[in-house]
Amino acid sequence: MNIVLLDAQTLGDGFSKTIAKLGNFKSYEITKTDEVIERSRDADIILTNKVVLNKEILEKLPKLKLICVTATGTNNIDLEYAKKLNIEVKNVANYSTQSVAQHTLMLALNLLGKQNYYDDFVKSGKWANSEIFTHINGSFELYDLENKNWGIIGFGNIGQKVAILANAFGANVKYFSTSGRNINANFNKEENLENLIKNSDIISIHAPLNEATKNLITKKELSMLKKDAIVINVGRGGIVNEEDVANMLKEKDFYYACDVLEKEPMNTNHPFLSKEIQHKIIITPHIAWAYKESRARLLQSVEENIKNFVDSKCSK
Repeated sequence: MNIVLLDAQTLGDGFSKTIAKLGNFKSYEITKTDEVIERSRDADIILTNKVVLNKEILEKLPKLKLICVTATGTNNIDLEYAKKLNIEVKNVANYSTQSVAQHTLMLALNLLGKQNYYDDFVKSGKWANSEIFTHINGSFELYDLENKNWGIIGFGNIGQKVAILANAFGANVKYFSTSGRNINANFNKEENLENLIKNSDIISIHAPLNEATKNLITKKELSMLKKDAIVINVGRGGIVNEEDVANMLKEKDFYYACDVLEKEPMNTNHPFLSKEIQHKIIITPHIAWAYKESRARLLQSVEENIKNFVDSKCSK
């Protein structure tokens, strides 16, 4: 079958080499919207991470039989229209649970230990010029994770993995399920989001973006935070109002970390780039999913999705 990968650059090295063995393969590093139809015209199978395949595009690809989304989210595909055209859509779930949970812990521990500040203090040469063996700055206080209240918003597989890791450090974990469906008797459920926000020292967000979670965290919720609280968004951009966060970081004592933004890549004039708040914020470029082991699991699952589809067609 003819297989086209539209955005290989988003997947890192090695992905194309493996998939190339499965059919007549073409790979493109990046594909713009106006290039999709021409590049996919003869494709039986399309692989896409973030390239949008909407109705206007799908109706012009009569040979297309399978869309493999090289991610969990399928919001870039018109699923209803694909079904109408008998185009199968396969995604990959749970491949990055471990890495996203670990990334969440990394962000929390970094902010609790003010690692950016102290690392910069040493690398700037200031420690080498010090008269004492240590450096303690009261404006950059260090905190234990043990006995801190960790509130989790969104309690699917990733949220539950974070709960296990935080609990191992001695944190007191409570969770709020944005769908109301995820329940785990091993952890305390908080029915009221406001209470979770008010009482948590650390809040991590692992929810999907939908009508219920859009702008879930705004100025109103941020104003309820405890002093020196940490908010971490590794769910989806748009759950947190980014302009409100940037403004509140200038007014209130709390810290923020994220791996996702509403628009990616970020705008060059994004409020998170304000020099006033750099000591209170950590931003990573949507890489929590992309640890080596997670990408290997993703590749294996995509390969299996293609093989299973081809085998099913050949057996008919």
